[in-house]
Amino acid sequence: MNRWPKATFVNMLTVTIGSLIGLWLKQFFSEEIQGIVFQAVGLGTLLVGIRMALKLPDGYLLIFMFSLIIGAIFGQWFRVDLMFNDISESLKLMVDNHDSRFSEGIITAFLLFCVGSMTIIGALEEGLQNKRELIYVKSMLDGFSSIALASTYGIGVLFSIIPMFFLQGGITIMAFRLKHIFSDKVMDSLSAVGGILIIGISILLLDLGKINLENLLPSLLMVTILSYYFEKYQLKKEALS
Repeated sequence: MNRWPKATFVNMLTVTIGSLIGLWLKQFFSEEIQGIVFQAVGLGTLLVGIRMALKLPDGYLLIFMFSLIIGAIFGQWFRVDLMFNDISESLKLMVDNHDSRFSEGIITAFLLFCVGSMTIIGALEEGLQNKRELIYVKSMLDGFSSIALASTYGIGVLFSIIPMFFLQGGITIMAFRLKHIFSDKVMDSLSAVGGILIIGISILLLDLGKINLENLLPSLLMVTILSYYFEKYQLKKEALS
């Protein structure tokens, strides 16, 4: 079975097309229109985040909290935000772009497009079962979202396809090794943490506060590990009782 992430390439294409449309529309939008589009995207993003966060399984609240806290510590320790900024600045130099919102556009679009259960499940389905329907649906949604994002953030949104390829495409390629990790409870826990990060995006979009989301990204890895071992512990405990 072909393990190349074909659906991810389609996803990258829709984001590219959507971003180009958004960049074209940007020249016709006044600052007032850009502002209200920004708010609309922020409110829609808030709903997406809340729906994802509410998937947290019963009994996993402490796992959720510890994942965020430990992930934040590791993110701050390793300065993930500086890594993202360095990558973004390198891309800016490569394309000779001077947009002050370039880095913000990459990071916001990447988090919105790639932090969620649809990304993980869709990538796993493609890698394990050659099923691409879920990523195709996600591709359509991302394409429309990229129009709004690019009309506000600029060309940085287009370059979010690079980390999308490595994360989403990488999961598809590594699907066999990851299969045993992503049970339903692990997936729901991952969605909950991803949802909180997406709520963080909406807070930034609505200009309600400043959150260092890049340094919270390790929380996604932490919740995967902690919820996996917590589920194993629960199953072992049930078997002994």
